[in-house]
Amino acid sequence: MKRIILSLLVLSLIISSGCVNRGDVIELDGTEVREYQGERLSSVNDFRENSIRGPQEVDVKDYRLMVFGLVDRPMNYTYGQVLDFQGYSKVVTLFCVEGWNAKILWEGVLVSDIVGASEPVEGADTVIFHAADGYASSLPLGYLGDNRIIMAYRMNGVTLPEERGFPFQLVAEDKWGYKWVKWITGIELSDDPSYEGYWESRGYSNEGDVDRPFFG
Repeated sequence: MKRIILSLLVLSLIISSGCVNRGDVIELDGTEVREYQGERLSSVNDFRENSIRGPQEVDVKDYRLMVFGLVDRPMNYTYGQVLDFQGYSKVVTLFCVEGWNAKILWEGVLVSDIVGASEPVEGADTVIFHAADGYASSLPLGYLGDNRIIMAYRMNGVTLPEERGFPFQLVAEDKWGYKWVKWITGIELSDDPSYEGYWESRGYSNEGDVDRPFFG
């Protein structure tokens, strides 16, 4: 009975998040790469729309990425200034709690480079990512550096479409999809490892490790 109740609760959360397979073909600014170094890649279209308020339209001319909180040098970057950081690429699979996954070639900047430029103060151990739609989730500062986690601006060789998080999507390797924050507008340094984001405050695991249950 407990398993049935849990399954119904998870289904309710998925439905309330607006999870539908849109079926629309996303317009891209180039030709999508579908194979990389012998690895077959998923498509930009192999995702479901499950954001809390639908795809966000972010005007790149007005965009600012704020880095704030427990830092000595708060920053306010334009889109172009973020792209000035050293770029990196890696193939990483996103695993969604709904049961689907997508293997993508991501290109972006290291979160640790952006955070490091703001000089976190002693005791800062948690990074909270804020999104244009009000969504938020957090990850340990050490995890982001140790795993060279990137904030992506391209996927499969094309600019990140707005449906996939333009201008920036967090590529939270080995974490469930709800940790992959899209439409990132703020990076906040904190000393509160128990901070709960949108889904975490609704019962999802704060760690979000894909090799462990995501609920509870």
